[in-house]
Amino acid sequence: MEKKQKKFLTVAPFECAWRDDLRFREAGRGCVAFDAFAHNDVTIVFREQAGSQHYHYKRDNSPHYTVIIGSHRNKRLHIEVDGKTVVDVAGVDLYCSSTFQSYWISIFDGLISIGKGRYPFQNLVFQWLDSNPNCSVQYVGLSSWDRHVGYRNVNVLPLTQNHISLWKHVDCGEYEGVDDELEENLGHYENWGLENFLENWELSDVFFIVGKEEKAVPAHKVILAASGFHDFSSSHEDVFHLQDVSYAVLHALLEYIYTGRTMIPESHLSSLKALSLRFEVMTLVKKCEEMIERFKLNKKLFNSGKNVEISYQSSRLPCITVFPYRLPIDVKRLNHFCSTGEYSDVDIYIEGHGFVARSHKIILGLWSYPFTKMFTNGMSESASSKVCFKDVCFEAFSIMLDFMYGGEVYKEDSVLVDTLLLQLLFLADQFGVTLLHQECCKTLLEHLAEDSVCPILQVVSSVPSCKLIEETCERNFSMHFDYCTTASFDFVMLEEATFGNILQHPDLTVTCEERVLNAILLYCSQSKELNAWDRVDEKLLNSTPELIFGERLKSLDLFLSFVRFSLLPHEVLKKLERSNLSRHITTFLQMVKEAISFLEFGFTGPDKDLNVRFQHRRSSFRELQFICDGDSNGLLYFAGTSYGEHRWVNPVLSKRVSITASSPVSRYTDPKVLVSRTYQGTSFAGPRVEDGRNTAWWMVDIGHDHQLMCNYYTLRQDGSRTFVRCWNFQGSLDGKNWSNLRVHENDETICKPGQFASWPIIGPNALLPFRFFRVVLTEPTTDVANPWSFCICFFELYGYFR
Repeated sequence: MEKKQKKFLTVAPFECAWRDDLRFREAGRGCVAFDAFAHNDVTIVFREQAGSQHYHYKRDNSPHYTVIIGSHRNKRLHIEVDGKTVVDVAGVDLYCSSTFQSYWISIFDGLISIGKGRYPFQNLVFQWLDSNPNCSVQYVGLSSWDRHVGYRNVNVLPLTQNHISLWKHVDCGEYEGVDDELEENLGHYENWGLENFLENWELSDVFFIVGKEEKAVPAHKVILAASGFHDFSSSHEDVFHLQDVSYAVLHALLEYIYTGRTMIPESHLSSLKALSLRFEVMTLVKKCEEMIERFKLNKKLFNSGKNVEISYQSSRLPCITVFPYRLPIDVKRLNHFCSTGEYSDVDIYIEGHGFVARSHKIILGLWSYPFTKMFTNGMSESASSKVCFKDVCFEAFSIMLDFMYGGEVYKEDSVLVDTLLLQLLFLADQFGVTLLHQECCKTLLEHLAEDSVCPILQVVSSVPSCKLIEETCERNFSMHFDYCTTASFDFVMLEEATFGNILQHPDLTVTCEERVLNAILLYCSQSKELNAWDRVDEKLLNSTPELIFGERLKSLDLFLSFVRFSLLPHEVLKKLERSNLSRHITTFLQMVKEAISFLEFGFTGPDKDLNVRFQHRRSSFRELQFICDGDSNGLLYFAGTSYGEHRWVNPVLSKRVSITASSPVSRYTDPKVLVSRTYQGTSFAGPRVEDGRNTAWWMVDIGHDHQLMCNYYTLRQDGSRTFVRCWNFQGSLDGKNWSNLRVHENDETICKPGQFASWPIIGPNALLPFRFFRVVLTEPTTDVANPWSFCICFFELYGYFR
């Protein structure tokens, strides 16, 4: 940790303090920890270059992040990117005080984390991920708004990925007293890693007797062997006697291996070179030779008496800072030792599977502080060469082990099945392997889909370090509420707090409010058969709420308050008022009567504007209902009116929608025709070869800001007799990855020129919103002369639009 600043620093209103030491070691990655007192607006600025004393973020046109704790008169947390507000939240546990309070803020490739307390990465309060991260911010400014702010104990910490400074996954809050040794280690964040084991007797399995004083210096065989030291293979010695070598020279050699750098007097260079050559640490031999040559060329340096700094330069990219990179360690040899078990000192077993690997305690320990504690604190594993884990997935543990030896998730493991990825995430969290945990989180977020949201939520809701993933999944669930509560029964397994968060989420999107009511009843009854309110109502004829809902009856009372009954049709509310649900459940009856009163008489209470039960959901869909072939109720007609703003204009010409075909635009392949509402005698999409197969298609893009849950679509045959029989109707979010909405095989519906035909979309995919839609030919048409021409002159879509 950087040396603590004892000086008390006061920042005047509208000023900013910049110091040379307030700078991230690596651009875009770092953490600032500090104590502050203020009545409001503790403001921290992160820039690519330091500013001036009179700098203020409101006047800054250069790239920067600004974090304001206690904004809006000490009520909110505020984050700005380049002067634009991206976060403005209330209710988070971050407030200023007239006494000093401890805070920390970290930035890691656009992930901004904010917390409270002395120890960074503990007590995480808020996280936000920048989708377009600024990886160049490096300087930290301490600023204020309209009142003085006091700062002290300001420290900038590095965010290297393999030490305990990122060990936010271990929750120490449950223990009344903190282990002294743990607290001491938590206070030395940047020392965690292999350098923490330099000349440390813990986990050592070899030592040197050095110099005439016969000083004992511990080390670790697998680390030395991966750096050189090839004579280990033949000697199998645990003790090396080096009477002709001074401790200073041996220390320099070990320091170079364990930390990637060392300092040594010029007079010791030859001895260091000789020792490095003896143990075949060839990267250090080369460095010593280069230094000696420099001294020969500049003889004035001979008598300088200064220490020489030697650093290992990795061939890897500068951003690769994890073990074993940035160290003079041969990764291939290290992986060889992992696979063969050479120099191993612990055998790993998993209950129910048996033997897993012959491993090395030092490798496990430098990645995982829980492993280090296990092997050094007197537990049974400390003295044993065998460790057996219970309730651990073998495949996930094997991937974690490979990661510890190689420093990365190998390509074949990077695309993992959802279940294995979740198990790996849980394992990384359990053992505090932070970088692996981050890689799992990143992969989950990148491949998050509606089908995987529920299984992920079931796992991460119990893991405090996965708050960002949990919130992202809750938002994804809420935005695809209809699909997530219909396509699978898994959502009833969610924790009640999680389901409650989804029901209250501001982005909750539904096609009708009745689906919210049905989902709540299904969740609380935990019965697949009771998937609609009328079925529950029928069940209550011969049962009671206590029998149907069991332990979740209390939750039902709470969740019913999240239903916006006033958005239901008046006739549905009247049915609910007369239902068995109202007769047996008091809360239900009260909610229904309140909604009826609101629709019939309005609401005159003092909190009318504040009560969300009487407000429309901000992210709801508009229903575009199919009535008959060729009607004016579809999306493409609606787009032609600028979504109800004026009289109809061809939406392709007004650029409200875009239509493309499998063949180039021509006289008879004209996108405007499909939405023109004028019959066209010849209109076709020509053949195309994709993935080695013939096909033809028409595709509609409804626009960047719009999506449709399609439940019906219409086609019209042109004047030809080229009738389609086998084709797919598909939807996509990006125009590249397609989902089948309806598969047509030997469909003989279209059998006349100029004929309309419409089909419903059923199943879970009808509840997924898409931006792109297409009809794609999968088999030849009935026309032998033009078997791969898709001949239609009209296309229309229906469903729920936003």
